[in-house]
Amino acid sequence: MQIISSSTEITAISQKACSAQQRIGFVPTMGALHAGHISLVRAARAQSDIVMVSIFVNPLQFGPKEDFSKYPRALERDCALLAAEKVDYVFTPSVEEIYPQGASTWVTVEGITDRLDGRSRPDHFRGVSTVVAKLFHIVQPDLAFFGQKDAAQAAIIQKMVRDLNFDVRIVVCPIVREPDGLAMSSRNAYLDATQRKQATVLYRALMRVQTLADQGERDSGKLLAEGKQVIAEEPAVRLDYFEIVDRNTLEPVAETSGGALVAVAAYVGETRLIDNIVLPDPE
Repeated sequence: MQIISSSTEITAISQKACSAQQRIGFVPTMGALHAGHISLVRAARAQSDIVMVSIFVNPLQFGPKEDFSKYPRALERDCALLAAEKVDYVFTPSVEEIYPQGASTWVTVEGITDRLDGRSRPDHFRGVSTVVAKLFHIVQPDLAFFGQKDAAQAAIIQKMVRDLNFDVRIVVCPIVREPDGLAMSSRNAYLDATQRKQATVLYRALMRVQTLADQGERDSGKLLAEGKQVIAEEPAVRLDYFEIVDRNTLEPVAETSGGALVAVAAYVGETRLIDNIVLPDPE
């Protein structure tokens, strides 16, 4: 496994692989890797000839009161995990490498980035789409792998790829969970023992919605009311949003007969966690 920090060098490697008709699978991350990230790496390994992983804590997607400075960084540990998965290249650019001095260009996916997380985190998704567009340009992958946990991010990236004609296929992989259902996240490390237990209420609320949907309930209002009631059982957990939306547009839907995304975000202490489930089209 090679660790590379130069954009020019990683692009040259990608172009050489393309000339040799080798498929590049790419997993963009911010490091602090956990089993969810590793599941993406394994999916890339299964579908690609060459696997590239980026580790870059992107400052543009953190708000002024968010946790950029304390976001967990463990490059040596992360690289050891990736080497064990037989990753071919790890791209570890500096902030200056990605955003040269004077850079002022943004990629904004209009009409979708102000929904779900974007409503409470202004400019967050503008930072995400900008860095992902730059990484796609640098790495030039055939396939790019994202987790379903960040469902809004996946929808936005898919729309950006369509709108800008990126020659890359987006693969969205299932959420990886702890035994008690908590979705794996780098931010789980911020939780103390009490908060860690409280955090499972997000999954319990989603499972309540899932159960009702499986029993035939399609009315979004009724499903949301039940889910929010479960969240209310943990007074220390502060709800940000609980919504049922179209998977592609992130617009709220009145009923779920055509399938839907059920998404939740909440603060456990000072830590903001997200989770979701997908209700399939019954047909």
